[in-house]
Amino acid sequence: MLALVVCGLLLSAALPLREHFSQREEIAQLEGEQRQALDRVAALEAERDRLQDPAYVAAEARRRLHFVLPGETAYVVLVPEETGPAAEAEGPVGSQAPWYSQVWGSVQQADRPPPPS
Repeated sequence: MLALVVCGLLLSAALPLREHFSQREEIAQLEGEQRQALDRVAALEAERDRLQDPAYVAAEARRRLHFVLPGETAYVVLVPEETGPAAEAEGPVGSQAPWYSQVWGSVQQADRPPPPS
């Protein structure tokens, strides 16, 4: 009889204990998400403070947008693109080429004179 009562008490305590542990796990997860959100807020506030500095904004404009001050000379170095047969050979050919390349290739082929027999 005592074993039956003890088993009944254990079964009745199992559900609340399981709920308690699942709630503790959910709380820990939410606290982790809250820490991540607070870190993100701190990073955004630091970025906002940087963007309020006129020197930082001027430096970013020069770096990103290639702005120059009056009297300065800006130089932009362009890497030449390879043209000719070597560049055409690098692209995909046949059925792997995009549809517009296939169409243009057929137009170029139709424009060539037939090979002499």
